[in-house]
Amino acid sequence: MSDVLLFHHALGPNAGLEAFADELRAAGHTVHTPDLFEGRTFATIDEGVGYARETGWGEIMARGERAAAELPEGLVYAGFSLGVLPAQMLAQTRSGAKGALLFYSCVPVAEFGVWPEGVPVQVHGADHDPIFMDEGDVDAARELVDLAEDAELFLYPGDQHYFADSSLPSYDADATRLLMQRVLAFLERVG
Repeated sequence: MSDVLLFHHALGPNAGLEAFADELRAAGHTVHTPDLFEGRTFATIDEGVGYARETGWGEIMARGERAAAELPEGLVYAGFSLGVLPAQMLAQTRSGAKGALLFYSCVPVAEFGVWPEGVPVQVHGADHDPIFMDEGDVDAARELVDLAEDAELFLYPGDQHYFADSSLPSYDADATRLLMQRVLAFLERVG
């Protein structure tokens, strides 16, 4: 079984994140869900990103690093949207990474150096999500797939950014079911 460090999106830690983590736990995985926002939650992406900017991206990343430092090596790093930043950074820079799961976002590999040899990765996004498709994330994901020896990009029909968050109106149950199947197979393989 895998040990997963799962970072929340710009709305903060919410019921959808916990439901996702609980589904992974029910399959036998250990899942840690640190709070990058120190107890704050937001109603919109813009509000959450605004808080992250005000706090400082460096501090948000440092909070992710501190959460990882309390855990052993050998983690799968996962993140939803804003949470992809610390997840991808840690997968690329912290020794012992078992894998990475990047939901709704991807950063150019060069942002954190190189993709480590032997670290598998999956990127999941909606094929008409204006954030994922139009702000460079899908391009970064395609680059990652080209660079890494074990990388997959999965696109789901839809235009919602947070389609796998069951607590939000953007939730797509069919897409999430397929995403979860792929994630569980990945965790089984790398665990």
